[in-house]
Order: sequence, then C-alpha cells, then structure tokens
Amino acid sequence: MLKDITLGQFFPGDTIVHRLDPRVKLILTLVYITALFMAGGLLAYVLMLVVLATCLSLSRIKLKTAVKGLKPVLIIILITVILNIFFLRGDTVLFEWRFIVITREGLMSAVYMAARLIMLIIGTFLLTYTTSPIALTDGLESMLNPLKKIKLPIHELAMMMSIALRYIPALIEETDKIMSAQKARGADFETGGLVKRAKAVLPLIIPLFISSFRRADELAIAMESRCYHGGEGRTRMKILRLAPRDLIALLWGAIILTAVILLGRWGGAILNF
Repeated sequence: MLKDITLGQFFPGDTIVHRLDPRVKLILTLVYITALFMAGGLLAYVLMLVVLATCLSLSRIKLKTAVKGLKPVLIIILITVILNIFFLRGDTVLFEWRFIVITREGLMSAVYMAARLIMLIIGTFLLTYTTSPIALTDGLESMLNPLKKIKLPIHELAMMMSIALRYIPALIEETDKIMSAQKARGADFETGGLVKRAKAVLPLIIPLFISSFRRADELAIAMESRCYHGGEGRTRMKILRLAPRDLIALLWGAIILTAVILLGRWGGAILNF
C-alpha cells in the first residue's frame, strides 16, 4: 500500500506538458479543479474525462501509474459513494427494503461524485508528476510575489511547501524500509483485526520520527554549508518566461472552463433534443 502512494513523485520527461511554465501548470490545475466542481450533467463529465485522458497522453504518464495513486484513497471514495447512494433521497425509487431506500437521484449522484473524486486526484497528481520540486517552488514564489508588499515571507513559504511535497516519497520509502526490517525480526503487520494492526504500527512511529529529524538536520546543514539565506538577493539558474505554448495552454484552459459551464446549464437540453 505504501508503494502505491505517488503524491510528490516527479517523472522526468521532455513532453509538452513537462516543458510548460510551472506557473501556467499551477493556474491550469486550479482551472481544472474549478471546472470539475462546476461540472453538471453527463456531457460535462465526459468532456473533463477527455481533457484528463489527453493530458495523460501528452505527458506520457502511464494510466497504470495514475490509477496506482488511487489505491490509498479508495476507501474514502467507497465511503462517499455509499453515503450518496443510501442517504440521498429522490423521487424515483429503484430499490426499497425496510429502512434501505435507493433512488435514481442518489445513484446518479454517487456515480458523479466518484468520477469527480477520481479525476480530481489523478489531475492534481499530474502536476507533481510533470513538475520538478525546484520548478514548483519558483512557480509558487513567482505567483505569490505580490504578497511580499504586505511583508509575507513568500520565498520561505514556497520553499517549505515544496520541501514538504518532495519529502513525502522519501518518508514513504523510509517507512517501507523500517517495516521490512521489523518483518525480518518477526513483526506482523498484515494479520489480525483493525485494533491489532493499529497496535502493530505503533513501533514504526519512533524510528520514523528519528529518521525524519535526521533528514531535516542533514538538509539544514547542507543548506547552511552552501550559504543559503532565503530569497533576498537569490538568483536562479532558469528564469521563468512565458512561451507561446504557455499562452495557448491558458487559452485552452479558458475554453474548457467555459464549455463546462455551458454544458452544465444546457447539457440536459442537448441530450433531450
């Protein structure tokens, strides 16, 4: 299960998605999330699915890799689907037995909610798949740069966010190593009930905390030895500049958001026609 968590991982490549400006990718990710939550009706969801499939194809990220990241949150998706099916009432009853009532509206809401969550997770993970931590830090800092006028430490905030995102895969790998070492000494993490499994995980916490503090200390020493002192006077090896492909991508993002809004309003009428 730990190896299935792909949040924060970066897959190097030379595709058009990898070459996009990180600021543009951040904006397009926000546009994608907004479009997903504004989508209403079958046509809007089909359009968002086509957009996601196109982005995955252009970035050359395998579908298996994208779906693999859903495994840790699968239980959340299932709970959301069950809650929508059994607790959302409607006019068209499909099944009724004692206190269990399943309506057509509840079933459709569950399907739409599951599709929305799946596309949301895969789409947001695509940002870290195709953007290096350094580029992500520079993009965040550049976008939040106007907030420096009110004395907010933008560079430090962007650096903290990118380091936290970058160290998720490292901590997952470290947890997997500790679990393997304890399994070799007879520890059992896979059998028994929920309480027994929870107790078996407790011995992992102390070694993981020690390893995390050790990594943080090593990172601080490395940054200090390289005379790192924040964003004041800091230069960059790669200067962020918008290219024509970035403007085209922003234009497509605006078109897709507009199309989703229009389909949400008149999609039902189109299907009925």
